[in-house]
Amino acid sequence: MRKVLGLLGVGVLCVLTTLSSAEEVEENEELSVRLFDRLKERVFVTGAVKFETAIETDGDAQKFEFIVQPEIEINVNDDTNIVFVPRMRFDALDELEPGRPDQDEIAGPSRRWLIGDPLELEVRELFVETIVGDTYLTVGKQTVVWGESDGLKVLDVVNPTDLREFGLADFEDSRIPLWTVNAEIPIKEATLQLLWIPDTSKHNIPEMGSTFDLVNIDLPDSINLNIENYARPRDGFKDSDFGARLSGFWKGWNLSLNYFYHYDDTPVVYLALAAGDDGVTVTVSPEYERTHLIGGTFSKAFGDLTLRGELGYSTKKYFDASILFDPDGVHETGEFGYVIGLDWFGIRDTMISFQLFQSILDHDAPGLGRDRVDNTITFLVRRSLKNDTLSVYNILVHNLNHGDGYVRPKISYQVNDEMSIWTGFDIFYGGDSGLFGQFDDKDRLVMGMEWSF
Repeated sequence: MRKVLGLLGVGVLCVLTTLSSAEEVEENEELSVRLFDRLKERVFVTGAVKFETAIETDGDAQKFEFIVQPEIEINVNDDTNIVFVPRMRFDALDELEPGRPDQDEIAGPSRRWLIGDPLELEVRELFVETIVGDTYLTVGKQTVVWGESDGLKVLDVVNPTDLREFGLADFEDSRIPLWTVNAEIPIKEATLQLLWIPDTSKHNIPEMGSTFDLVNIDLPDSINLNIENYARPRDGFKDSDFGARLSGFWKGWNLSLNYFYHYDDTPVVYLALAAGDDGVTVTVSPEYERTHLIGGTFSKAFGDLTLRGELGYSTKKYFDASILFDPDGVHETGEFGYVIGLDWFGIRDTMISFQLFQSILDHDAPGLGRDRVDNTITFLVRRSLKNDTLSVYNILVHNLNHGDGYVRPKISYQVNDEMSIWTGFDIFYGGDSGLFGQFDDKDRLVMGMEWSF
């Protein structure tokens, strides 16, 4: 009998233990479900997968590119968010930036991770946005957009530009995000934005041999060329950029006053000549110089017509000059630039836009590599069809001084809420001496698709 009772006791104990374990498992499952539900409420994942190919009109393939770019937003609390945007880019052809570029122009923390020649990984954005008192504060790697113009920049110079495709990439993709402290402070009916940028990255300029190589040097055999590395500022504190922008509305006008103390993102190309037994050596030293940029923007709608513009004055700009007249091949001057734009919406589902951009130097110089007054116009037409699923777009950018420019017709179709496809042409024209005409042999057909998630 004792043995039977003992066995029964052991059995009851086993049953109780099993029930207890089952209850614990159920509790753990409930806890996991609750945690998952809370994560769904706090973490939001969106993004896009993009494919684009470009084929030059002579038949040469220029790019075959895949991009995967998720965006992860974490809602810490009602006042604080964390945003993380990584990007993977794979270009099977590797023609736009052949090999593994040294990225001298980009500061270490902002550089891409190059995995072989065709594959790269990059942290596009990583920042915390929060509210401190009445101040909206964004700290981390981000982009800051100033200006009112399309395709031409006067004040929109806070972030440098990726020039791997010259100016053909969308502004959003071509801007190089910087590690920045960005504070927006309300002042009555206006907002004061203050920027501190310890990131010393500059324009990403394609190396010699790239598709859109900007270096066009044709020297006789008796002259040797020595190109030094970019002398980029490297002290994140001493070489920081600082900016301030006061913006607001006044009698229907959207206005801003802007100030930016910064190193110009375009390198100053200093030249030096030295004679030797093997001929004359020309040493090219790309350096960066500080300048003050002061200006403002304005825009206002008058019925179907919107007037907008921006203007700015840089205290110091540097331009190529003949070494016969200037020992270092560089001319220093102030520059005033402005853009006036008109957007007309008088035709249903259609926008017609015109812009005039003018750059005026304080003074001319013998052998200067450009005119004292430089004029460029743009003309854009965009029309939506079939309930906004089909879009037809064309932009002309034309420099009046050199008679060169480019035309970019494009058709895009929204297949559904997640997918769009497009095709178009990028056509350059003009002489080799013009900024745009130098790429007259790079005309291309572009086709692509994007899936958003």
